[in-house]
Amino acid sequence: MQKTRIAAAAAGVVLTAGLTACGGSDSGGDGGSGGGGSKAGGSPLQGTLVELRKASTATEKQQSAKVDGVQKQTTPQGDMSSDLKGVMDWSEGGVTGDIEVTQSGSATKGSPMGNKPMTVRYAKDAMYVNMGDEFASTAGKGKHWIKYDYDVLAEKAGASGAFMKDQLQNNNPARSVQLLLASKKVKQVGSEQVRGKKATHYSGTVKVSELAKMQSKDLSEKELQQLQQQLEQTGMTTEKIDLWVDDQDLLVKKWETAKSTKGQGDLDSTVYYSDYGTEVNVEDPSSSDAMDFTELTGGQS
Repeated sequence: MQKTRIAAAAAGVVLTAGLTACGGSDSGGDGGSGGGGSKAGGSPLQGTLVELRKASTATEKQQSAKVDGVQKQTTPQGDMSSDLKGVMDWSEGGVTGDIEVTQSGSATKGSPMGNKPMTVRYAKDAMYVNMGDEFASTAGKGKHWIKYDYDVLAEKAGASGAFMKDQLQNNNPARSVQLLLASKKVKQVGSEQVRGKKATHYSGTVKVSELAKMQSKDLSEKELQQLQQQLEQTGMTTEKIDLWVDDQDLLVKKWETAKSTKGQGDLDSTVYYSDYGTEVNVEDPSSSDAMDFTELTGGQS
């Protein structure tokens, strides 16, 4: 149970920032289902894959962007909505950045951070969450930030922690495109407007049983199997992913939805990307103002 609590505490923040809900790598080649058409050259599916490869390359090259959106999810404690806005950088492979998150809904009732902006800072080797003055004056023992060291998280939280470490050190918006490329279960919906600009809409559905392997880069086979089991235990069987790409081949919107057969854990996440190439400067909070998450859990695994 302790591993679950640790993983959930970090995952709630990670997913809120819209950084790890999907990712993957293009396995190359052609085939699969979705998009229709024959296997001959020039089929609708192959044309879609060509366009998505262009989007993946162009988006990854930009190395940074502004991000904003909203994530809605059901939890055992009730419904929760998380609004987010900030900047992210992936110039060195992993994600760094500052995201301001505001959570609301019945699941946040009684929380000192409910309906209050909370800063999430992603550094190279750790994630920091600013819990505010009330936390600092009580459980924080004078410190405002909780530090989630990726290596420690992987050790303490098992496969879930290893997965989050993998995602945060290997992820970027382009991997949302690469996931649909890897699945090859994608179709072009058509041309639509995204915040007043023309964009091409793509849609695909990925099985949760396939998601773990597609999303992960550095996990061992054992960790992948454990993670896959954990994902399946949530009652989610598939995740629907919709992407919008502009005329510069850049990802401008991502919408993910997943339903749980167990009545909790449903996810509806929309993230917008803009101002590609924006400057991002991230500094670790002072060590004197940051508490390691293991201090709150007694170092237990």
